[in-house]
Amino acid sequence: MSVHNTKESILSVANKLFSRFGFHKTSMDEIAKIARKAKGSLYYHFSSKEELFKEVVSIEMINLKNQLAIIVRNPELNASEKIIKYLAKRMEILNTAANYHETLKADFFEHFHFIDDLRTELDAWEKENLKKIILQGVDKGEFSVIGDMDVLLDVFIMVIKGLEIPFFLQNKYVKYSPHFEDLLRILTKGLSR
Repeated sequence: MSVHNTKESILSVANKLFSRFGFHKTSMDEIAKIARKAKGSLYYHFSSKEELFKEVVSIEMINLKNQLAIIVRNPELNASEKIIKYLAKRMEILNTAANYHETLKADFFEHFHFIDDLRTELDAWEKENLKKIILQGVDKGEFSVIGDMDVLLDVFIMVIKGLEIPFFLQNKYVKYSPHFEDLLRILTKGLSR
């Protein structure tokens, strides 16, 4: 088996175990055993359990960004449709991102400082892409000109991130997701001219 395949195998097993048991209840020994790899093989690819977990969460975030980028670039959607589809798809993807949920839980009890850079990078990426959508709406006359775009986007991201805890940790996603697009329509009406 190639080095790349070994790393992919480790990541796959780690993803499943972290998703099922959480960061603290998953050990490198268990990952090595289930992946049928020597423990040294894990440490060849990842210097610590934290680094391995960070890579697993990073893969979830890359998946999120890839799927959201498709919506942002879609020339057939107007800006209101893009915002609605973007936020609905964001919550749909994050609903199944179990390791991302683990980072949300950790914020209540302890902080996973080793993934702060991933979160910061995701926030910056989202801010940039939401700005593209809003500017498209302004350019096409669909949205009003906004005063301080950076402040608006910072607050906007805080609001959508504020939904993550009730949606994913309190299991309210299934109950509220059918109504999410209606809420988003109200939001986009506020941006409209």
